[in-house]
Amino acid sequence: MTKMRSILGVIALLSTIVHAVSTGNHDLRDVKRQSSTERLVFAHFMIGISSNRKSASDYDDDMKRAKSLGIDAFALNIGVDPYTDQQLQLAYESAGNNDMKVFLSFDFNWWHIDQATAVGQKIAQYASKPAQLLVDNKVFVSSFAGDGMDVAALRAAVGRSIFFAPNFHPDMGTDISLVDGLLNWMAWPNNGNNKAPTPDHNVTVADGDRVYVNALGGKAYIARYKAAVSPWFFTHFGPEVSYSKNWNFPSDLLWFNRWNEILALKPRFIEIVTWNDYGESHYIGPLNSPHTDDGASKWVNDMPHDGWLDISKPYIAAFKAGDSSPNNHISSDELVYWYRPAPRGVNCDSTDTCMVPANNGSGNYFMGRPDGWESMADSVFVVSLLTSPATVQINSGGTVYNYEAPAGASAKEVPMGVGSQGFAVVRDGQTILSGTSLKEIINGCVCGLYNFNAYVGTLPAGFNDPLLQDGLSAFKQGLRDQSCQPSPSLGTVPPAPPSSSTSTTFPGPPRSTTGPGQCSNAPSTVVITVTLQPQLEAAAVGEVETVVVVLVEEVVAVEAAAAVVEEEEKVTVEPALQEQDLITTLDCVPFAATMGIVHLDPAPVRSMGVLSRVHHQPELVGCLLSTKMIRIWVFAVSHATMAIVPLRRAE
Repeated sequence: MTKMRSILGVIALLSTIVHAVSTGNHDLRDVKRQSSTERLVFAHFMIGISSNRKSASDYDDDMKRAKSLGIDAFALNIGVDPYTDQQLQLAYESAGNNDMKVFLSFDFNWWHIDQATAVGQKIAQYASKPAQLLVDNKVFVSSFAGDGMDVAALRAAVGRSIFFAPNFHPDMGTDISLVDGLLNWMAWPNNGNNKAPTPDHNVTVADGDRVYVNALGGKAYIARYKAAVSPWFFTHFGPEVSYSKNWNFPSDLLWFNRWNEILALKPRFIEIVTWNDYGESHYIGPLNSPHTDDGASKWVNDMPHDGWLDISKPYIAAFKAGDSSPNNHISSDELVYWYRPAPRGVNCDSTDTCMVPANNGSGNYFMGRPDGWESMADSVFVVSLLTSPATVQINSGGTVYNYEAPAGASAKEVPMGVGSQGFAVVRDGQTILSGTSLKEIINGCVCGLYNFNAYVGTLPAGFNDPLLQDGLSAFKQGLRDQSCQPSPSLGTVPPAPPSSSTSTTFPGPPRSTTGPGQCSNAPSTVVITVTLQPQLEAAAVGEVETVVVVLVEEVVAVEAAAAVVEEEEKVTVEPALQEQDLITTLDCVPFAATMGIVHLDPAPVRSMGVLSRVHHQPELVGCLLSTKMIRIWVFAVSHATMAIVPLRRAE
């Protein structure tokens, strides 16, 4: 969370390690025998960084996006900030407008266990709102920590029935009869003392599950257990804040592996940790979700995690259906990949923000690399979501890896290579997905930092997701590399695809020469130039303003393509153009769109180059140079509709 959970986290982990050596009397397989109670999925949402939201509509995108994934409710983490009630009112209103549910989760870094009556009164304040989550016809309530609170006094202050599922810890003497369920917050492997595991002390997430299952009494009570699932953990606050902390938990393929554990465990509730805690890098929600900046933007800028949302969707559907696999819930082909921006061994001592002493009252501040850095693999991680088996190709910095992926969900990691990162999926000799990541791996320091956050990308490419201005407001705080600017820099144009000495490469767009969103007075005509291999063909289509250049079989590379059509004029492309320089303007307005037929308003297409699209579908990318000129990479669009066009060689 935004502030340090030092002592509370240690308590939680000590509680876990005590029981980790034994499974106790209740095997986790007993969970499968629970009654057919409705299964619910929650996502932890930090209200404390949302003070810049001015209306209920500022929450709408979060609500709609979560609902589309199958998430039932947001757990609204609250402290005692003066803006808390204002933001709760807006969040509850937005949830009601979007057919979502929400509930309060009291953060006992800020609340105190002697405030049971005040906690109960706060619950009562929101209990009757239409968007309040009810479970078993009771007001659902949770917490972060809070062991030792007078639960009876809390219930009395609410004045109505509640379903209380706090993050209490079994070894803290919790009276299980006083609660209706328990949340196990620890969703990362650890050493039992709030740090990364060591060879001698390795507490798995499943070990933590076992502690809570046993405490709740096994299968008779397992419906009361709320399991946590989280993709990552890295935090890197130095002396620029009062809650300095610098460590990571090994996360690599945690998101994939934990979802498979969840399907086997079959708890009644899941809580995703988190939707928007950027400070600890376990956010799965968009970067452009409105929020304020506590300085985490230094390692969050240009590091979207949206692809992890795509992985969660079929798993959530499988969880709710009681399935043990997500495979029956995958309806289209997709790759989700992630990696850190630099190898773990790079030396950033001269510029990193955590190379000077800082407040270490919590015991969680370490100078230099984050504690636990050795536990992170120098790998590129890929999860394939496939409708049928295919060959997956990974080109990491010029080294190509091919592997056969089965239908359904599967994971692979390959050694990290410095440079561009390319990916492709080939089925029956046809390349069905291919592209180059927007972010390269560098042999250096991003903004001078030891940045152990993850960059997550997808094929087909996802939506553009930059941090907003408020989310970058503390970017410079403590930063020693002053040449690094508080602005998104990914743009929408990937770097050049990685070269390779093998016969397999990954096609992708040309390297960008301008920033996104720029536009100049483009000329009305350009010369069409295309790098063609024997398998590549180009065709002009009708009288619309487009030239289509697509992949046929295994294309080696598509460097660039451009086209312009005057009124009532057609374009033809010679069939055997060799490598030439692209003659065009330097500036353009980027666009992205969904393949398949999409009806568009011609006016904004001509004036802005911005097309509507639907996530999870194959996409095109390119840029509008003028009202009559389009530069494309793989597919292009006409002024009214956009579709995959059958190929023919131009005569």
